[in-house]
Amino acid sequence: MTKEELKQKAHSLPLGPGVYIMMDKTGQVIYVGKSRALKNRVSQYFADLASHNAKTRAMVSQIDHFDYLLASSEFEALVLENSLIKRHKPHYNILLKDDKGYPYIRLSWNEDYPRFSMVSKPAKDEARYFGPYGGRSATAEAIKAICNALRLPTCRRQFPRDLNKERPCLNHHLNLCDGWCQGKLTQAEYRERIYQAVRLLEGKFNQVEQELREQMLKASEELRFEAAAEYRDRLGAIELLGKRQQVVAASRADTDVVGFYRGEAKSCFVVLHYLSGSLTDRDTEVLTTPLEEETEEIVSALVKQYYLNRSALPREILLPRSFEDLEELQSLLSQKAERKVALAVPKRGDRVNLIQLAQRTAMDEAERVTTAEERQSKLMELLGRTLGLEGTPDRIEAYDISNTGASNIVASMTVFQGGKPLKKDYRRFKLRDMEHPDDYASMEQVLTRRFRRYLEEDEKFSSLPDLILMDGGQGQVKVALRVLEELELRVPVFGMVKDDRHRTRALVAPTGEEIGIQQNQALFSLIGRIQEETHRFAITFHRESHAKQTVASALEQIPGVGQARRKALMKQFKTMKAIRGATESQLAGVVGKAAARNVWHWFHSGEGDRERGEEG
Repeated sequence: MTKEELKQKAHSLPLGPGVYIMMDKTGQVIYVGKSRALKNRVSQYFADLASHNAKTRAMVSQIDHFDYLLASSEFEALVLENSLIKRHKPHYNILLKDDKGYPYIRLSWNEDYPRFSMVSKPAKDEARYFGPYGGRSATAEAIKAICNALRLPTCRRQFPRDLNKERPCLNHHLNLCDGWCQGKLTQAEYRERIYQAVRLLEGKFNQVEQELREQMLKASEELRFEAAAEYRDRLGAIELLGKRQQVVAASRADTDVVGFYRGEAKSCFVVLHYLSGSLTDRDTEVLTTPLEEETEEIVSALVKQYYLNRSALPREILLPRSFEDLEELQSLLSQKAERKVALAVPKRGDRVNLIQLAQRTAMDEAERVTTAEERQSKLMELLGRTLGLEGTPDRIEAYDISNTGASNIVASMTVFQGGKPLKKDYRRFKLRDMEHPDDYASMEQVLTRRFRRYLEEDEKFSSLPDLILMDGGQGQVKVALRVLEELELRVPVFGMVKDDRHRTRALVAPTGEEIGIQQNQALFSLIGRIQEETHRFAITFHRESHAKQTVASALEQIPGVGQARRKALMKQFKTMKAIRGATESQLAGVVGKAAARNVWHWFHSGEGDRERGEEG
């Protein structure tokens, strides 16, 4: 479909809630989103490309066609969105790492004697899966702890094949297993224990404890004291299991605290697990792809992916930011847990401190695994994507003009390599034959001189930039492109524009389209730094040129002091004040006795006093 056809289809969508599915020309799903008003949301993608960030513009450029699914409510749209993202893993959606990074507990539910094992990801079979959990060692410990508490087998024997074939193993003698291999306990009793294990993995400790307590009391009333003792021991083991938190924290935590940090190169999503006010564990996910979406959108996507793929949920989840479908997600999680799961954004009190701790944890983790080189490299990649460049810009040249009237018109060229100033390549230009101030004509002269010298293989201008930034708007950009076109050179050019307070506001393309950079603080700071440095370099050169001209005009009036002697005096004494304060002997060492006598006499007989006002 053409862009116009996509726009027309978007405008024809209903206003109700639903899910939209963006696809490329091969039919691959590249993005899945949801909205409470499909027509409004999808139309935005094709209406104003300038307002989108670089990632969205890239995604829109790949859209060949799209589909949509209507939902009866925002809640249903949320369920559909999560299901489709999980199935297709679209390239432009914010995604947590692949499931293989988080182990699952597998229960062979369809067997006569189901057993627990650890797997990398769920398979499409009749087994039940729990998780994912934080790590392989923690997951293995969870299986071992639950099996030991319920005295289920952890050996490699298979039932019913190995029933009554060998003596019980060491676990039976250590009271960690009820010796199922001896065939004295029934399959129904085994299944009952498995049901209890499942509820423990779902975090329903209280249900299992209550059930065992009732069974213990019933056995005691029926005078089955040996059975009552077994129930008592099993109950004690489970209570101890809950208190020590030997199961992965996420399956038992009563409060989770979410933190998120967006770094220049890497970002981090953190979930801290608390039980009865004590921190028991944490999950961290480092995202290496630079994130350009709004923070609320990122937190929403990560929280949904994290919790909707888990079998056990806490009673409360504290969030650093609110987001659009928070209430729908709370309902969905509560439905999944079969009890209320509260989502809250703390505003005051101790819970705010917990959020701050999670935020600091996320920041520390992201910065810990990010090198300075990675940080700068990712920033330059982001700049390239934001401007729609074919590659990552390494060498950036920036230009600015400074003048006071038709005289002393100067220009500066600063160079940034890999995002850092390369001062040895800075260059200054004095404008020639300018009758009156004209920034466009001045810039045309400067750029012509600079790139002709490149074509002439001048060593001082031997490098061609990957990107040119002009201090100014579309007019200066067009001047630069005209010069490059005349010289048959191709270099992307953008302007740096400021707001009313002379602060960097945006970049401007040759078409006049403004490209916002304030969404990413690191990129905003880089462009601001380049613009300020280029302006500083131009102003400094202008002031120096003006000062030298003022000094030169004063010295020109002294008899016997020509151009060579003026240069010698300035080289030795630097300023007019130093020349005025020098002794006749000191001056003679530079320009000779006769000229020194004239210079000294000029400043000390009162004739030079008339020049002091000009010096400022």
